[in-house]
Amino acid sequence: MAKISIPKNRDVLLKRIGILFVTIGALYWIFTGLNGNISSDVRNVGHHEQYVLSGKDGYKYRKVSYEPYTGPKEKATFVTLARNRDLYSLIESIKSVEDRFNSKFQYDWVFLNDEEFTEEFKNVTSAIISGTTKYGLVPKEHWSFPSWIDQDKAAKVREEMREKKIIYGDSISYRHMCRFESGFFYRHPLLDDYDWYWRVEPDIKLHCDINYDVFKFMADNNKKYAFTISIKEYEATIPTLWKTTRDFIALHPEYLPENNMMDFVSDDNGQSYNLCHFWSNFEIASLDLWRGEAYSAYFEYLDKAGGFFYERWGDAPVHSIAASLFLERDEIHHFGDLGYYHVPFHQCPIDDDVRLSNRCDCNPSKDFTWNSYSCGSKFYSVNKLPRPDGWQEHAH
Repeated sequence: MAKISIPKNRDVLLKRIGILFVTIGALYWIFTGLNGNISSDVRNVGHHEQYVLSGKDGYKYRKVSYEPYTGPKEKATFVTLARNRDLYSLIESIKSVEDRFNSKFQYDWVFLNDEEFTEEFKNVTSAIISGTTKYGLVPKEHWSFPSWIDQDKAAKVREEMREKKIIYGDSISYRHMCRFESGFFYRHPLLDDYDWYWRVEPDIKLHCDINYDVFKFMADNNKKYAFTISIKEYEATIPTLWKTTRDFIALHPEYLPENNMMDFVSDDNGQSYNLCHFWSNFEIASLDLWRGEAYSAYFEYLDKAGGFFYERWGDAPVHSIAASLFLERDEIHHFGDLGYYHVPFHQCPIDDDVRLSNRCDCNPSKDFTWNSYSCGSKFYSVNKLPRPDGWQEHAH
């Protein structure tokens, strides 16, 4: 039998071969593993910059830049009325909007407060917003009792509402907020450069990706006001709002277009208010709607009537009634494809194709649109709009 001759320095040779294989394996892992999966190692670090693992540099990080969206954009902004103490509940809302929509389009964001914003608030919010951030102070005259309000009468109303346990019934600041959102936010100088706004509040969430420019959609389709959730108002907060509105209409019938949407807010041709309104914690709308002659006159009439303080008129029914009366019905849009949450209600697209293609993370069984307490079905009925397949299963 032939013998195999093994060199005396075999241990050295085997060690060298082993080192060679380890080196080849390591190099293969570095160049294929890192380069092949580099997208999973992206770190967002601010405005249009990322840190990525570089295959060429081994484990070192290198800083790269990417270009912001440069396509056509509308003169639009997000608007948030917030207090400094809202910062970390608001951050979750902003992050949701940025991740689901604004990181693609980089629209600006305007923040308003009745006190000066802290540096912490400015630094934290601007760090995660892809557009330009602006911070403004609400003028004192827009966040205080007007001269014609009887303070004693207003205080008595607040006490009565407190005893009846009406939500925010005894709150002064809530009334200032409702009045400001009804008649003054759009007059702030920081909004002078914009035609459109999207209102965002703390503790909201977008459930679905939004892969198109909603502001451009509004402009291209002649929409002036858009909403997600609609609901009925708490009647005890607005006992004379509709009567005051009817008095105004009697003085100014010229402000109502023939094809208005009064049948959304009234079931008896304007005799009474059915309490339906659009939830204003989500609004996408034309600022010209509020800047226009009709709404300006309407708000001034409501303001002089004193219902923001003698009752507890909310900006949601005020905006909803105005949009329904002063706009053509086809200028109002329901964003049914948007997933949205504000405690305690969800809007979740019930169409599987819409929900899955937009990576929605919501449960369609929790969709509020067709709930009996929602006014979603009413909106579709009065406008003769087709409902999505299977909507009856969610009408409970």
